[in-house]
Amino acid sequence: MYRYLKLIFTMLLISFTTMLNGQDTRAQEEKKARLEREIAIIDKQLAENASQSSSMLSDLNLVRKKIANRKSLVAETDRRVRQYSDSIYLIQKEINRLQARVDTLTGHYSRLVMSAYKNRDARVWYMYMLASDDIGQAFRRFGYFRNLSSHMKKEAQAIRQMQEELGVKKERLAALKADAEALKAERVKELDKLRKDETKADNVVRRLQKDKKKYQKQLAEKKREVNALNREIARIIAQSMKTDDQKKKKPEADVKLDSEFAKNKGKLPWPADGPVVNRFGKQYHPVYRNLELPPNNGVDVALAKGTAVRSVFDGVVTQILVMPGYNHCVMIKHGNYFTLYCNMKDLLVKEGDKIKTGQDLGTIDTINGQTQLHFELWKGDKPQNPENWLR
Repeated sequence: MYRYLKLIFTMLLISFTTMLNGQDTRAQEEKKARLEREIAIIDKQLAENASQSSSMLSDLNLVRKKIANRKSLVAETDRRVRQYSDSIYLIQKEINRLQARVDTLTGHYSRLVMSAYKNRDARVWYMYMLASDDIGQAFRRFGYFRNLSSHMKKEAQAIRQMQEELGVKKERLAALKADAEALKAERVKELDKLRKDETKADNVVRRLQKDKKKYQKQLAEKKREVNALNREIARIIAQSMKTDDQKKKKPEADVKLDSEFAKNKGKLPWPADGPVVNRFGKQYHPVYRNLELPPNNGVDVALAKGTAVRSVFDGVVTQILVMPGYNHCVMIKHGNYFTLYCNMKDLLVKEGDKIKTGQDLGTIDTINGQTQLHFELWKGDKPQNPENWLR
């Protein structure tokens, strides 16, 4: 009974593991594809930066994001190799069990055949039955001889079925082993690429350290651009809120938008698909450790050239700005919330337009070799971390 329950448990475990692996593999493939798309975007930007001698800090951020993606790819590969190893172990265990069962049945079948051969003469059967101690034993011996042929057929069929199942399991095992080996080879390639990326990052760091004055000048210029944008955004939002306060009653549409926007925290769609290369908040220079970078009131997302930028929610275009270092910026009002989309060109909207979720606003622009969307999200006059709001 214990062996039977153990067999059932093993079969259920294999089935459950296979099902989970199937679901997990799909998720892993989607994640892998996303990471690889992001790496491709970063590679293009690094190539453009090299040809235009743009910001070394931007290069370093891109390379470090690429390294993070590579490490994620390696970690995913390692996890999948472990899953394959677990599956291989379970299937090998099942193969061993089936093989033992086939061997047992084959031995039993051989004895049946030998018995049938020895008793092939009908006269021997009759003598065997006549030699019974009583009528009950005679009937039992008669039943045995009558059912011997049928029993042999059933045993032979059972052996064939198990051998077929064993063949399927062995094919599955061979396929799993081949996939595992392919993954290991892929891992070796990713590790090699990772080492090259890390070497590139080290080279960028050395260049930054070598010509500190040049890159500090670049940084000072960027700081002026960021501060100018921050002041202008704060002024526009303050003016909008002042206008709202002067109204006796806030428009019902604004109240509804405000409530709906708040309900969608963590569920808003991204304005465009790409890796986040600069995050929200106060940060320090990755090389000049004691140098504080200008505060980032949003996130910067690296994109492929020509990518369309979309609104993350329903709203109204309240302002279109042209700022140094950012080209066009589109500000959308969502009740008491505001979203800002910078580094844009070929705009498809104008001030006063009503906007729907997912509507194209324009195309991402390339500035100094960088094709990056600067995106901000404000609640009233307080900037929010967009990554807490976007799904």
